[in-house]
Amino acid sequence: MLGFVPPLPQQPGRPPSAGHMIVCGDDALARRLAVELRYIYGERVTLLLPPGRDANSPETPLTQRGRAAALFGRMSAAMNRAGNGGGATGDSGDSGDTNAGVEAVRIMEAPEPSDDVLEEAGIDRAAALALVYDDDERNIRAALTARRLNPRLRLVIRLYNRKLGQHLEELLDQAAAVAMPGIDRALLDASTTVLSDADTAAPALAATALTGSSKVIQAEGLLLRAAERPPPASGESADPGLCTLALLSSTTNDPAGAEGSDSSGDEAPRLLPDERAVAGATGRGTVVLEAISRADPDRPATRMGGRGAPLAQIFSRRLRWSALGFALAAVALVVASLLTTEDTALHSAYLTLLDLLGMNDPAEDASAARQIIQILSGIAGLLLLPLLIAAVLEAFGTLRTASSLRRPPRGLSGHVVLLGLGKIGTRVLVRLRELGIPVVVVEEDSDARGIPLARALHVPTVIGDVTQEGVLESAKVYRARALLALTSSDTTNLEATLYARSVKPDLRVALRLYDDEFATAVYRTLRTAHPQALTRSRSVSHLAAPAFAGAMMGRQVLGAIPVERKVMLFAALEVAGHPQLEDRTVEQAFRAGAWRVLAIDATPPADRTPDLAALPPFDPEGDATPPPSSLVWDLHPGYVLRAQDRVVIAATRRGLAELLRRQRSAAPRQ
Repeated sequence: MLGFVPPLPQQPGRPPSAGHMIVCGDDALARRLAVELRYIYGERVTLLLPPGRDANSPETPLTQRGRAAALFGRMSAAMNRAGNGGGATGDSGDSGDTNAGVEAVRIMEAPEPSDDVLEEAGIDRAAALALVYDDDERNIRAALTARRLNPRLRLVIRLYNRKLGQHLEELLDQAAAVAMPGIDRALLDASTTVLSDADTAAPALAATALTGSSKVIQAEGLLLRAAERPPPASGESADPGLCTLALLSSTTNDPAGAEGSDSSGDEAPRLLPDERAVAGATGRGTVVLEAISRADPDRPATRMGGRGAPLAQIFSRRLRWSALGFALAAVALVVASLLTTEDTALHSAYLTLLDLLGMNDPAEDASAARQIIQILSGIAGLLLLPLLIAAVLEAFGTLRTASSLRRPPRGLSGHVVLLGLGKIGTRVLVRLRELGIPVVVVEEDSDARGIPLARALHVPTVIGDVTQEGVLESAKVYRARALLALTSSDTTNLEATLYARSVKPDLRVALRLYDDEFATAVYRTLRTAHPQALTRSRSVSHLAAPAFAGAMMGRQVLGAIPVERKVMLFAALEVAGHPQLEDRTVEQAFRAGAWRVLAIDATPPADRTPDLAALPPFDPEGDATPPPSSLVWDLHPGYVLRAQDRVVIAATRRGLAELLRRQRSAAPRQ
């Protein structure tokens, strides 16, 4: 009745197979990750969900189990159609599983991933465990339990707190090293991986709202920029940058065109095209790779107080102009005293100051000029008192409101309106501020996670329900360049988007939607209804799941960028064990539509850092400049990839999965 085949119940005497994957979570990321592992990487998966409905989508009638089964049913049907149409190919030992449908994913329900539940899921025989609950504490508690039950288990943990994640990763790796003395360093580095879906998705979400903006990936201290470029004019050739990563769909510049997904047919975007495809693609925009400057360490937010606090943050412009006028008047009185009397400059300034403050004796026996100057000084002194009172009141007012939220200033335009300051919205706010883009935040909850950050960064904030009339107007949406709807409710994001479009029909909009089918329908409808405006719909789980799946397979995914409604991955790989890369030239290793070698790490294997995305060690006080990056980007097509090389590749999801499958199938022959 729901349009899918229900999964087979788990048989009591049939334990999970060895080397399978376990995914534990309570939202769309868990379901999407299970899909990625099963239908992209071909792994056997056990999915552990809490009973009941999804807390993020309470309006959905299906339970967590029902939504997962429906998603697996759609993916299984799609795989079957692909297999019948083009002849599906499977790996050794996995034939038949691709077409096994939903039965290939085992679904369990439990409130908590306790010892008994994890043992029933087969944790003692599992190869990897993903803990992607929305609650950091639950993930940490389950990770400690899992490491105790199986020290050899590869752990992938979802944590929002970055600093806590680093400490937890070290702790769990130490526990694995104690339990397995002499473990290989490379295996230990992949033993525990802490990721944040917010950090993974935030750059793409921030860039979505900006026309012509770049998607940024960080690798070995460098920021890699994948920039969208419009189709070249007639008679011009497109600048390929370092290389062309993708061809945008033929209707990408037509807002009412196709949605740019896999179902768009020939009009769909093409990832990693070869030179012939790029040359023959007329009227299509491109996504090209650019290497830019070294990444700087995180800079602290500008705060009030301390050395160098600007006067503009303390006193208003009107008060500053008034103070300047009074100072000029005092200087003019000193000059007039010098010209009309024979006093020295210092004595004239002293007398003028006494006159201004009303502390000097009347100049009864002085000249008429001196008496006139004294009268003018007294009048100017009367103006000093209200000026001082205003300065004191403004200073106290600034200190009082330094910890309060700013209101959107008058005349603000060209800004981005950001709806929601949860985990995702907070990270997007940081990214937009790093790009120097003015932002106005709208948040219903005054105690939301990102409110302290908005206060510290002095970001204009409107507290209110975005669905209520007048709230978006307070955020100056009619003068904004874009709207980012990133609340946790699909209906709220959609309602805010429709209302904003009624206020400004050509507003650029990016909205976060959990349900992928719903996102596709909304995307098509909005583009058709507003053909003059650009619309983007994004799913955080869709953007983050490939990075989590890569970590489950023991590979480091540096980042993911959206190309319309597709996703391209940047990953770090060791060449050894990959027959498609080893002993091949860079040109021979390139496979159109699957993967492409972008750079080589020139660091000797013994000196390499495990995390290619981390900044190299650098003492800003002792070193004048940061050490140069060891990544070589300008690769000659004839360079032969050696087994000891580590490379950065751009890959599609299926391309990366095929590389890993081929590596495993070639391992017994090595």
